[in-house]
Amino acid sequence: MDDFWVFGYASLMWKPGFDYVEKRRARLHGYHRSLCIISLEHRGTPERPGLVMGLDRGGSCVGVAFRVADENREPVLAYLRERELVTNVYLEHSGSVTLEGNGRARALAYVADRDHGQYAGRLSVDDAVERVCGAVGGMGPNEDYVINTADHIRTLGIRDHWLEHVVAGIRKRKG
Repeated sequence: MDDFWVFGYASLMWKPGFDYVEKRRARLHGYHRSLCIISLEHRGTPERPGLVMGLDRGGSCVGVAFRVADENREPVLAYLRERELVTNVYLEHSGSVTLEGNGRARALAYVADRDHGQYAGRLSVDDAVERVCGAVGGMGPNEDYVINTADHIRTLGIRDHWLEHVVAGIRKRKG
């Protein structure tokens, strides 16, 4: 059986929630990281929606690939489906990743469903800040999620200028 890899581009980078045998920086081809998903559960509510990351079509995304032991494939897949498919705004996708160091692999990734009602599309920095600030869901404040994601992206040596401007706007509003 082929190795089972999972690609993380936001909260999965710092809180995968599953056992893995290897973790490597990786680039997923064909999708880019975007704060494009309206959160009604984890980082917002129907009354005060928040925003979370999604993989949107086009470009590429640097994140983290986790290699999962074969005996853990089914439990990890079940866990990820429960975590990522709460409202079905993400679609399971098997994409090609380039692993840091060398090599390529197929990795499971959860990509934005552009036809879903929770797909926010491309937002301005000001609109993203407005939507994020004050939203709180079952996993905590939306601001914490966005800042934590940006911090982890930066530790990987990735510059995401748009996200950095969103974080600066959040910090300014928080005082």
